[in-house]
Amino acid sequence: MATKQVFHGVMAAFAMVFAAEPTMAAEANAAANVTVAWAPTDTLSEVKQNQTRRGWLRPEDWKKELAAELNKRAQAKLSPGQSLEVTIDDIKLAGDYEPWHGPDAQDIRFMKDIYPPRIDLHYKLVDADGRTIRERESKLRDLSYLQRVVPTDTDPLRYDKRLIDDWIRREFRDDKA
Repeated sequence: MATKQVFHGVMAAFAMVFAAEPTMAAEANAAANVTVAWAPTDTLSEVKQNQTRRGWLRPEDWKKELAAELNKRAQAKLSPGQSLEVTIDDIKLAGDYEPWHGPDAQDIRFMKDIYPPRIDLHYKLVDADGRTIRERESKLRDLSYLQRVVPTDTDPLRYDKRLIDDWIRREFRDDKA
């Protein structure tokens, strides 16, 4: 009797795994329809202007976080079957380092109006049949990034992510069916 219950329990577990498999495949397929590529790291303004690697956030970290943000926001705006290819050609994160404040402030990113977030990118939106719907260059800037209300957010990339969110919302507002 106990063996029969174990058998049914194992079979139920297999059924749950195989039932979840299409969901996981669908999620992986959905994530694959947005690709984010970057220009070589050493050519990006953020890296060229910070050669001493000030700050705690490294290029591989902020590139990963911003690509994930772009992917997440774009997924919500694309219609089924559409894909988006984005290449970040250049980026300068919000704020900057001011080494003249001395060694105690070398890792502090100062947020001032003169240091707005900037992203230059190229994107291509493709339909399910592989036809290009739209292909453009975009220069993203938020010159008033400090005047816009940001909830009590402590994310060091909050202004840069908001720049991406604003662009996605503006550029892809009519693309979802």
